[in-house]
Amino acid sequence: MGAHQSGVTDPASFGAVLFDLDGVLTPTADIHERAWGDMFRAFLDGRGAEPYTDADYFEHLDGRRRDEGIRALLASRGISLDDGSPSDTSADDTVTGLGLRKNEDFLRRVEEGVEPYEGSVRFLDHLDAVAAGEGGGRPKLAVVSSSRNARPVLEAAGLLDRFELVVDGNVAHDLGLDGKPSPATYLHAAERLGVPAADAVVVEDAISGVRSGAAGKFGLVVGVDRGAGHEALLDGGADEVVDDLAELIR
Repeated sequence: MGAHQSGVTDPASFGAVLFDLDGVLTPTADIHERAWGDMFRAFLDGRGAEPYTDADYFEHLDGRRRDEGIRALLASRGISLDDGSPSDTSADDTVTGLGLRKNEDFLRRVEEGVEPYEGSVRFLDHLDAVAAGEGGGRPKLAVVSSSRNARPVLEAAGLLDRFELVVDGNVAHDLGLDGKPSPATYLHAAERLGVPAADAVVVEDAISGVRSGAAGKFGLVVGVDRGAGHEALLDGGADEVVDDLAELIR
């Protein structure tokens, strides 16, 4: 198991498939992007700082833990804020407060409904069909997301029961796991599933995410191009890149 050649590999031949969530299974990356943009445009404008641009999302926020992304973007503007405390609210100009401000907006948008990508559901159905086939035994499945809202999003999309394990931003925070591009969260998921990294697949749409898969020496790193670009994902460490998870049905 685990040997692969770019472009022809069937992820179902591995022991585990580890999925990012936003932009891979659900179009919630777009919701995150809009929520981050609205929050940072208002905050930076109030500080008289260089305005927020769409490029900031991909450079500083996409795929990263919430607090790490906030610090990275603020650093790009020469702004330093206190981290804050658990008692902070969304009205506080701290790292915690800005995160809460963005998160409240994100959750309001999620409550309006989340439809998973059709091709992603087809791929999950394919893995279930593999389990029902002659060989039996599909790979173990996990979601590995920097978001602290992974479970609500999976529930809203009707996908939560598809996965044995969810490693989200809450788990990373509680265990002190470094966020992507560190491989720590993916390696933790593989360990929890009892599958060596070399026999596991990482599926990511973010540059930071494919970097984490490559750094963890996973058996296969699949990039899903939802806007980052094929070449950028390959340069980041993806073994192959698809536009839709249905292309992985082999």
